[in-house]
Amino acid sequence: MTADLNLIAADPDLAPLWQAVHARLGAGHDPADIATVTVPDLPPQGMAALRSWLDTPAQRRRGRTSVPHTSRGVTVPLPALLAVLGLPADQLRNLVERAVGRSVVNRKKTRLQSAQLRLELWEYAATQLPHLPALLGRLKSAGLEDAAATEMRRLIDALASLIRELPCTRPRTLAKLAHDHAGDPHYFDPATLPGQRLVSAVAELAGRPEPTRPDHIRALLAEFGIIADRLSATVLLHQVRAIGNGPIDRRLNEAVTPVALHLLDLTRTPPRLAPQTLTVVENPSVLEAAMDRASTQPLACTSGQLRAVDHALLQLALDQGIRLRYAGDLDAAGIQIATTVRQTYGAELVAMDAAVAHTAGHTPSRVPLRALPAVCEPELADVLRMGGRAVYQEHDAVLGQLLDGEQEAANLRLPSDQDAPGR
Repeated sequence: MTADLNLIAADPDLAPLWQAVHARLGAGHDPADIATVTVPDLPPQGMAALRSWLDTPAQRRRGRTSVPHTSRGVTVPLPALLAVLGLPADQLRNLVERAVGRSVVNRKKTRLQSAQLRLELWEYAATQLPHLPALLGRLKSAGLEDAAATEMRRLIDALASLIRELPCTRPRTLAKLAHDHAGDPHYFDPATLPGQRLVSAVAELAGRPEPTRPDHIRALLAEFGIIADRLSATVLLHQVRAIGNGPIDRRLNEAVTPVALHLLDLTRTPPRLAPQTLTVVENPSVLEAAMDRASTQPLACTSGQLRAVDHALLQLALDQGIRLRYAGDLDAAGIQIATTVRQTYGAELVAMDAAVAHTAGHTPSRVPLRALPAVCEPELADVLRMGGRAVYQEHDAVLGQLLDGEQEAANLRLPSDQDAPGR
């Protein structure tokens, strides 16, 4: 029957048999050690073919068979089948791969190799980062796919190389350190996994909990001479008055258009703000509307995020006793950010209530409302869900409450001691 092997491999009635053998080989079984194979879904035509090859005349006369059917499927004696086919055991794999259409992968061997690879990698990591047991535990708990082993080795090497230089004798940018120790200036960007692992390592070196706020992360890195990006992100200030004598104070007082301040501006030469009510908004378009209306209301814009520069401004205002208000979009992200600002800095939320949502509900945006966070006020949530659409700050109902006379009048009232939010 050797000449018929190609036909046997292509026979659809025998396909379940070869699939079952493929699975056994993939589980790590040697062909010569497989006594029987159970085939769950063998068609009657396939069973008849196997019995015609394997059953002896005596078995047929006695009503017996070498290919019995059980509750688990059809049991096929593999050595007897190979003998009938004239196929050596060491050639079974080739036949099975041809019949099934894919290579046999020894999963048992692969698992053993993977386990050995992980063991060697973690042993190597322990030698490179012996003083960071918490970080090592975190790396191990995250698991490791084989394809990620090379990247994990790169992370371990980059962390070990960089940490050996800490604290830096003179401040160096995070991008420069990433370039020198990982070959990529963006490798340790705070938003990346390597960047997060670097923060974990530095926090463990400092013996303190790992920070989560962007400004706290940058402050921690700065203690070890690492300067995270201080220039690319900016916060916009418009009509904000200052009473100090520094360069940022002069820029604010002399400006007739919004002033963009970097994190470096707010940390190296921070302004001394005059007593006023500072309304922080999410979108730059609100500042455009304020200029169009010739509003004198002090405004700041975070551009829809809470980055390190935004936290720095809010903390500066809080430390200086400035009354803070915050207004964001009435969508899932905007409400979550607003809640963070209120809880962290004591800001009063404005133009973010059910009344504004109801007024805007007749002409909302066309953007479907996503699931609202649990922190959303129930009354506001009900109105928004009824409309089914997000309400953005560009809506006239929001701009009117933010910039018209009622808010201008509110800004004239200076905060008293009892009104000022606590730290």
